[in-house]
Amino acid sequence: MSITGLASIGGNNVQGNGSAFLAFDPSKRESMAPAFYMVDAQQIDTACRLAQAAFDPFRSTTDEQRAVFLETIAQQIMALGDELIVRAMAESGLPRARLEGERGRTAGQLKLFADLLREGSWRDVRIDSALPERQPPRPDLRMRMIGLGPVAVFAASNFPLAFSVAGGDTASALAAGCPVVLKAHSAHPGTSELMARAIVRAIQVCELPAGVFSLLTGTGNGIGQELVRHPAIQAVGFTGSRSGGMALMAVAAARAQPIPVYAEMSSINPVYLLPQALANRTTEIAQGFAASLTLGAGQFCTNPGLVLALAGADFERFAQHAAQALSGAACATMLTPGIASSYQSGVQRLAAQTEVTSLTPVANAVKEEGKGGPALFLTSGAAFLAQAALHDEIFGPASLLVACRDLNQMLEITEKLEGQLTATLQLDDADLPMAARLLPVLERRVGRILANGFPTGVEVATAMVHGGPFPSTSDGRSTSVGTGAINRFLRPVSYQNLPQALLPDALRDLNPLGIWRRRDGTLGKE
Repeated sequence: MSITGLASIGGNNVQGNGSAFLAFDPSKRESMAPAFYMVDAQQIDTACRLAQAAFDPFRSTTDEQRAVFLETIAQQIMALGDELIVRAMAESGLPRARLEGERGRTAGQLKLFADLLREGSWRDVRIDSALPERQPPRPDLRMRMIGLGPVAVFAASNFPLAFSVAGGDTASALAAGCPVVLKAHSAHPGTSELMARAIVRAIQVCELPAGVFSLLTGTGNGIGQELVRHPAIQAVGFTGSRSGGMALMAVAAARAQPIPVYAEMSSINPVYLLPQALANRTTEIAQGFAASLTLGAGQFCTNPGLVLALAGADFERFAQHAAQALSGAACATMLTPGIASSYQSGVQRLAAQTEVTSLTPVANAVKEEGKGGPALFLTSGAAFLAQAALHDEIFGPASLLVACRDLNQMLEITEKLEGQLTATLQLDDADLPMAARLLPVLERRVGRILANGFPTGVEVATAMVHGGPFPSTSDGRSTSVGTGAINRFLRPVSYQNLPQALLPDALRDLNPLGIWRRRDGTLGKE
């Protein structure tokens, strides 16, 4: 199966009408054939119009039909075989084992949404029976969730499979009955083309409208902004930089009909080393922290970029052990030259801040073009509170240790943090009272709170929240991982006094779908 460099618009492989660009191998530092081409405004319009035309037929399919569709996508992805992994390795610099695991995760989350569709609770059916004798009378009211409409999805750079073409945003949108128009990431266009073929083949096998999925190719911001402006698009899923997410939010808000943007953007994921745990498990925690920080060259949105503990001998020992553990880590190839350059600049900026001590050699972290080495820094709680620049995310294997004067200062710092995806508590039993003081503040600041682990690694499960208050995401009420992700692309519709013959099956008295429904306040399957 050869890579052609073509976009996919409504099932048709087409060459973009704009300028050419090449994929880049960050490990070999060389460009790769074939050439890809920028799609133009007319091609974007065609993809969006096809998605709009496909919406009603697609959302009218049964839950079982869409479940089979998602499972077929997973099968087609696996059928791509080793070609997918080899190309993804070349375009990302990521190792085989990581990408094979990511492929499994991608297939797994497609199957998870298939299970959700069959279970049926995503519809959130509610029925309030008519009360004609009441004054005033209550009408018969029935509610269900339906898809919003065509969704624009932006592939992520750091997960070329699981957060990209057939990733969580696409899977949840398709599960909701929403066609997807996807902007491929320019860092892995060949990988994206292969994944798009899997989706298109599944559409054909399942005999669905061709406009259910399109893949747009190109570089720069223009294509994405044109896509979000299109009146057919009703929601946006994005994973990337804060500047990129904010730009899309501005475009979406300026439309004649503003639309929601679900953007995952920026997080430093504080780790709290509580006193008893730190005293009892210094070396163990330091080693786990170092492994988490350097996993995947630190290119995870849940990377532990901030560590807080009470100042003292135990924290000093932790800092020494962590620095020692990181000293053996080599510079690693980063996903793109731009990410590597940004990381190196961020490390140098942080090292230049007043009252910041470098615990690892800065020169080692930035010495190789296209690569990033671990960088560990130390500052005081007072300095962290006084210098806003110390709060900035550095995307890569860099972290800042903050020595807090006492619990009150730790709480003050936590209150000043921006919204985060995660917070981690390293604690033992004696630390529970301190953790209880932190917990209410963390609940207001983060989307996921974990104990005695590290935040890298996001389980695809029903109870997972991968989201958080701004700027970790643009809407802290949502998640981009887990079955709750489907809610981003749904809206409620209420039906008042409609005849049974006009009601959708999910709302009819006999419950032909056999799904859970809340009727007159009671949940059941009557």
